[in-house]
Amino acid sequence: MPSIATLPPGTAPFADLPSRIDALPWPSLALDLDAAGWAMIPGLLDAREAASLAGCYDDDRLFRSRVVMARHNFGLGEYKYFRYPLPSPVQMLRTALYARLAPLANRWNRLMGLPVRYPDTHADFQQRCNAAGQVRPTPLLLRYGAGDYNCLHQDLYGEHVFPLQVAILLSEPGRDFEGGEFVLTEQRPRMQSRPEVVPLRQGDAVVFAVNQRPVQGARGAGHVYRVSMRHGVSRLRAGHRHTLGVIFHDAT
Repeated sequence: MPSIATLPPGTAPFADLPSRIDALPWPSLALDLDAAGWAMIPGLLDAREAASLAGCYDDDRLFRSRVVMARHNFGLGEYKYFRYPLPSPVQMLRTALYARLAPLANRWNRLMGLPVRYPDTHADFQQRCNAAGQVRPTPLLLRYGAGDYNCLHQDLYGEHVFPLQVAILLSEPGRDFEGGEFVLTEQRPRMQSRPEVVPLRQGDAVVFAVNQRPVQGARGAGHVYRVSMRHGVSRLRAGHRHTLGVIFHDAT
């Protein structure tokens, strides 16, 4: 299977990715995000595309840094941050997904009483990050082996944080690995944390809240409160698991 590094720009299998993203049922996805803080996109990538992205993990020309989780008490496993310019499929995902998620991000901030509003295009948001010294790219590939896991966390890299991000599973459960479920937790005020497991298959994506999201209170339409979310990956029992993380804000 060729890696994305060997595929010329615009070459299938990624050529129609922006139009695929535009054709997704965004009103339905927004309802899911409002209700639970996450939404699943089945089959965003096909098997060839997912394998191509996973296969580039060992091509260090594509990455700016490698993080071994155990060294930082993040869990077990490792990940690599892409360097600029991003590989074309990763850039297409970041650009097209941001444009569809920005209106929801603005609505969430308005409901939570937060003053920040996000521009229509990712290029404009990236300029805002860069002006604040957030210039390092944050899209990443994660690799787990047997016994590895990712502790619950939030991907906050600086002053400017886009409130949604996307993870795409590049490996097939039951064939490539066992265990390793994507896990979300939600902390509501004065309540215990609520966990959810997202049943991803190869090529599926999950859109989820980076930090806080609005929740409608029981006292009527005008009462909205904030809940905090974290995400992680449960322990792998066998095999290897690759994931693409699409984070829209850059890092300091």
